[in-house]
Amino acid sequence: MILTLIGFFGFTLAVILFVWYRLKNENLSSEKGYFLAGKSLTGPVIAASMLLTNISTEHLIGMNGNSYKNGIIVIAWEVTSAIALVIAALYFLPRYIKMGLTTIPEYLESRFDSLTRTLVASFLMVSFVVTLLPIVLYSGALNLESIFDISVNLGISQTEGLWYTVVVIGLIGSAYAIFGGLKAVAYSDTLNGIGLLFCGLLIPVLALWQIGDGSMLTGLNKVYEFAPEKFNIIGSEDSVLPFSVLFTGLMINQLYFWGMNQTIIQRALGAKNLAEAQKGLLYTGVLKIFIPLVIVLPGLIAFYYFQTEYYDNPDIIYPLLVKKVLPAGLTGLFAAVILGAVLSTFNSVLNSASTIFCFDLYKKHFNKNISEAKLVITGKWVAVILAVFSIVAAPLVAKAPEGLYQMLQQLNGIFFIPIASILMAGFFTKSVNANGAKAGLFFGFLFYILTTFIFDSGIHFVHIWGIEFVLNFVIMILVSKQFPTDKVVVELVKDVSKPWKWANVMGLVLVIITVLIYYLLS
Repeated sequence: MILTLIGFFGFTLAVILFVWYRLKNENLSSEKGYFLAGKSLTGPVIAASMLLTNISTEHLIGMNGNSYKNGIIVIAWEVTSAIALVIAALYFLPRYIKMGLTTIPEYLESRFDSLTRTLVASFLMVSFVVTLLPIVLYSGALNLESIFDISVNLGISQTEGLWYTVVVIGLIGSAYAIFGGLKAVAYSDTLNGIGLLFCGLLIPVLALWQIGDGSMLTGLNKVYEFAPEKFNIIGSEDSVLPFSVLFTGLMINQLYFWGMNQTIIQRALGAKNLAEAQKGLLYTGVLKIFIPLVIVLPGLIAFYYFQTEYYDNPDIIYPLLVKKVLPAGLTGLFAAVILGAVLSTFNSVLNSASTIFCFDLYKKHFNKNISEAKLVITGKWVAVILAVFSIVAAPLVAKAPEGLYQMLQQLNGIFFIPIASILMAGFFTKSVNANGAKAGLFFGFLFYILTTFIFDSGIHFVHIWGIEFVLNFVIMILVSKQFPTDKVVVELVKDVSKPWKWANVMGLVLVIITVLIYYLLS
């Protein structure tokens, strides 16, 4: 236990000291310094921060639990991200940078009107509190409770242990976002990202080494031969993630998440220039190709060890595998990395939520002449309030029937697809106006809730994303024709920095690799 605690506190303290050293001379009282990291982030830092913002314990626990129960088919959530990142880097990002955006809703005011911007900003704030933040906190607490046996060591119930852990994670994560802004988040992500990749890869390596009696390839072959059906990447139409969803709603969701999601894209908006921003997104695409080794393969290995024993609660399978294969001396380091992954996503979302509130709601409607210093203070208070709400809501997501990751994706669809549809309408059409955009937003919101959570349509929720997206476009076009406006689209060019010269080549390589993965595993 002593080695575990030394490893845990040692790595955690190293991250804190690293962030403090990098920020000690930074001006964090200005808008650009606090919310956009002083426009100083480089490609590798952006990639590390994007990966850690995306990959947290809802992936380590939820995604591995999903693959344990449903097989390698769930890899689609990850590898198709590479294609979305290529599109975001080559098409969306240059527009954002040239417009000098701080938030994505800003674009909606330029393209549609002020009310559309406000509605989307409000939807995003609700989505952060209702879906992402509570699930991240709970899954992180579940993992740390399982590794440290907190409830046993403190002589309390597991429910109490989870509550205490949620509170501690929430407080520490809030501190990063509140006191250091985006730059603190990005730099802490760099170290935590290295730790996550090292420790995350260590789990399947050690497991396969044990299973293969000293040979990883033998171990992998044994795992495959034990349950070859788990390695079927195509699956069937009644599987948890049918192959056909790649051509309906999945890519729409991926395009939104990697190209229009404030929490992700804010790192690119904080880049030194367009070239560094593109590097960040494309480097992230490379990492997303390899990350299934950390968040999918361990679940497949777990089936070899535990068979169907934990099908009723797949979210405990990853902590069980960690305890089974990880040497005691590394448990503390691994727990610190888990904490870092949780903190990264949590503080990233807090930072983005406070940015959206400050620029798209508070400054826009309540205090247009607020000073930069006061706006930063307002952002910090918003982060505090959101953190409290998230801590209270976190235990309510326990016992998700299909696992935490599946639950997260279902809930995300409430907000992501309607917002994605109006953003894409803004990018790709001139026929959709502000009235159409608002109609599409509310139609999509109600349509998805009714077909997914109230009435059992019998259609996979990712297919519903695709259906909803098409219907949203139809609604937007019809309403726009029926109720025309005089809104003129204005895009101000504020940044004319040059793109990365290798962006197109690297983008093509990532697309080819993604297609090859499906070809080789089919």
